[in-house]
Amino acid sequence: MKHIYILISIALLCSCRSKNEDKSTVEGKVEREQITVVTKVPGKIEKILVSEGSMVHAGDTLAILSIPEVDAKAEQAQGALQSADAQYNMSVKGATSGQLVQLEAKVAGLKEQYEFAKKSIERLDNLLRDSLIPQQKYDETYAKFQGAKNQYLAAQAEIAEARNGARLEQQIMALGQKERAQGAVAEVKVAAAEKYVIAPQDMSIESINLKVGELALAGYPIVNGFLENSTYFRFTIPENKISSLQKGSEVTLTAPYFNNKVIKGKVVAVKALNSYANIATAYPDYDNQLALFEIKVVPQDPTAANELLTKTLVVLSNK
Repeated sequence: MKHIYILISIALLCSCRSKNEDKSTVEGKVEREQITVVTKVPGKIEKILVSEGSMVHAGDTLAILSIPEVDAKAEQAQGALQSADAQYNMSVKGATSGQLVQLEAKVAGLKEQYEFAKKSIERLDNLLRDSLIPQQKYDETYAKFQGAKNQYLAAQAEIAEARNGARLEQQIMALGQKERAQGAVAEVKVAAAEKYVIAPQDMSIESINLKVGELALAGYPIVNGFLENSTYFRFTIPENKISSLQKGSEVTLTAPYFNNKVIKGKVVAVKALNSYANIATAYPDYDNQLALFEIKVVPQDPTAANELLTKTLVVLSNK
């Protein structure tokens, strides 16, 4: 019985020693900056041009959407632009050549009537002074003269307006309609370009969330991936160890599951984790009165960490 107690005591001591050793080890995880590619216009997946795990560069096409509604709107917008353009040209150019011929003939005819009426009133004016005609006849002829004159002036103004086009306000209104139609055409072109899902940056494809034939709604994440050369390391450190790991500190990292590969890194950020009431931390492995901090370490050579797998273990030690 005595031997049993001794063995249990030794086991407890070893367990406590192992626990203390674990506490003294600063372990963290390999992380990478993630990126999600979404679509702005809803459509069905027509083609997927990448596969999970592949590397793509900025500007590469990841998938192609089928958006038949955009083609229909493009025809509508183009038709509206043609109509607005014709309206604007008509307001600027004014009357057609045939209308101008008619107006010129009208002006010529009224000019003849005006000149005839002018000669008639000049003759009657002399006769009236000599009292050879009554005043009534002179007044009738003078009224006809004034009417011919006014018609001639009106015809001249009409043909001048026809040659100069519509009034300025009408031209501005027609121009506004044309520019509005041009904007609609440009908007449709932008929407048509959205059928191609483009990689915004160099990235590795982590997951593809849709298959060919499935509907991608606006804002739906089609492809998830990791940015190239964006590997960093995240550690949780209690306040009694944070003094030697301030921002800018240089550290040495070891990846146990990658043949203990050694990587030089630098602390770029230190962030305090949330506390709860009078308990500084909710992590059971640490004293609940010790505040915890999350530190971010980036490798000095980003390419040296590319082979490490995300979420794998990494061990930190001061340089």
